[in-house]
Amino acid sequence: MTLEILTPERKLYGGQVYGVQLPGIDGLFEVLDRHAPMVSALKKGNLKVLVDKGQGNTINYSIESGFVEILHNKVTVLVEGANLVDKSH
Repeated sequence: MTLEILTPERKLYGGQVYGVQLPGIDGLFEVLDRHAPMVSALKKGNLKVLVDKGQGNTINYSIESGFVEILHNKVTVLVEGANLVDKSH
């Protein structure tokens, strides 16, 4: 699936991923390939990009509040601000 992480200033991430873990306002949730369409509010917390299956490659961002839209196997994350925390390989 395709993931885009956007702030008002710039595009932080764009590319194919295995999944993404997001801090929803009702708790942490994960989006994987072919997830049902949805829109959800996000709270301040950790966003974890699961780059590939089985390899353990992840990218972590500390995000401010925002929204996520999942539609046609594309995840678009719109947040007030975000900082790269770390990359694991």
